[in-house]
Amino acid sequence: MAPLPGIAADTPATVAASDAAALDPAELDAWVEQVRERFEVPGIAIAVVKDGQVLLERGWGVRELGRPAPVDERTLFAIASNTKAFTAASLSILADEGKLSLDDRVVDHLPWFRMSDPYVTREMRLRDLLTHRSGLGLGAGDLLFWPGSGYSTEEVVQRLKDVPLKTGLRERYAYDNILYAAATLVIEQASGQSYAQFLQQRFFDPLGMADTRFNADALRPGDNAATGHARADFTDLRTTFPLTWHNAAGAGGLYSSVHDMTRWMQAQLAGGSYTDAQGREQRLFSPQRHKAMWSLHSPMNIPEPSVPELAPARPDFLGYGEGWITSTFRGEKLVWHTGGWPGMVSRVTLVPGRDLGIVVLTNQEVGGAFNALTLQILDAFLQPAQRTDWIAAYAASAAKTRAKADAAWQERVAARDPRSKPSLPLSGYAGTYRDAWYGDVEVAQDGSRLRMRFKPSPLLAGTMQHWQHDTFLVKWDDRTLNGDAFVTFVLDADGKVREARMEAASDLTDFSFDFHDLVLKPVR
Repeated sequence: MAPLPGIAADTPATVAASDAAALDPAELDAWVEQVRERFEVPGIAIAVVKDGQVLLERGWGVRELGRPAPVDERTLFAIASNTKAFTAASLSILADEGKLSLDDRVVDHLPWFRMSDPYVTREMRLRDLLTHRSGLGLGAGDLLFWPGSGYSTEEVVQRLKDVPLKTGLRERYAYDNILYAAATLVIEQASGQSYAQFLQQRFFDPLGMADTRFNADALRPGDNAATGHARADFTDLRTTFPLTWHNAAGAGGLYSSVHDMTRWMQAQLAGGSYTDAQGREQRLFSPQRHKAMWSLHSPMNIPEPSVPELAPARPDFLGYGEGWITSTFRGEKLVWHTGGWPGMVSRVTLVPGRDLGIVVLTNQEVGGAFNALTLQILDAFLQPAQRTDWIAAYAASAAKTRAKADAAWQERVAARDPRSKPSLPLSGYAGTYRDAWYGDVEVAQDGSRLRMRFKPSPLLAGTMQHWQHDTFLVKWDDRTLNGDAFVTFVLDADGKVREARMEAASDLTDFSFDFHDLVLKPVR
């Protein structure tokens, strides 16, 4: 049987005709091109699996602006936090083999592990590394590896002892990445392998994920890889800085293609089972561990829709499992996750009750694109007779978010006293500052200006402009960071700097720039 236009050529004849018809190729093309235009996305790749078969896997657009190389089903994108499901599954495999239990204390496997509170250190379990309920704040510690640093994974995790806690252990949900770095060390300790070796042996080779790479460092010359794009200063679209999470790979390091991700989605929807190259049924992890990964461990607040058009997407429940988010849509349980990377964002969505999986990979850091396409495809299967225009809905939401951020910035500008002067000469602010968990930050006088440099993080270097009083605005040299920050110096009674505090300047800045947790003390 000849494949339908736009449907993968290897789509088996066993796929029900109604399922293939639900995803009209011409309609999908129109959706994707509309999304690419509205959200300025150079390239998009999508795959859909249903009832154990691949319905579609293909790409649209280009891998890099200004270059002709097209995105196809084998194009590699950073899948970022969609890596977390692999990390959780790795611990599950080791639990099945009796090498650990998810109820083990972390210190049973990493005796040197410390949180900033002794009780949390003692009571933290392996499962707590996966479920975002440790007491850390949103994105706490991310500056240790975002946007890249020279720290090793061990150094990142060792610095947890000084990262402040915001709530009690298991008190509430707050997304973090750093504890997934700790999870990779547990995997290595329990397996006797590097995390890269473990993933290759236990997932990539068995499932036939030949294109998938451990992280950006593992990309090979000639790889069919996409380039990330971002709006510099939230405005002009351009290629963004390269990044590798060599020191937090289990939180978000993987690069993969929609072709390879179909294998992963099929195995997940099959409860961890797959068919090997010899046609034999094999299993990645037990049904019990699969159920636990997809169970709700940490309830999440259900936000009110940002615009009325998004009301139909409001779930009945929302929570975090082990490397997966669980919620509902159109009366069906969803198991899903998103990934955010400089210039590349993605979403993997599973509908267990329909044996349906969707992956959307993009090379522009705008979440509305992957969300709109995911929900458009979900509607084609779940509610074909009464669909929502999700592209328009997410475009409206993005416009409202931008307008709100712009208004907040104008309020800051209006509150500024442009006639105020710094309390000290510029040389009085210069010096090395140290934060207990991050490390050293240098402020240096460069003629008539100050320069700030985060010593472990080469990309965090920029010029400090006086804002008002003893507050400066640091504008990073790489404008695609979109992470400019206010730096406020606090003086002691003798007129010397006692400490400096920071906060993101824009409401649009990614939460991984956790400047607000820094307490920078002068190194005398």
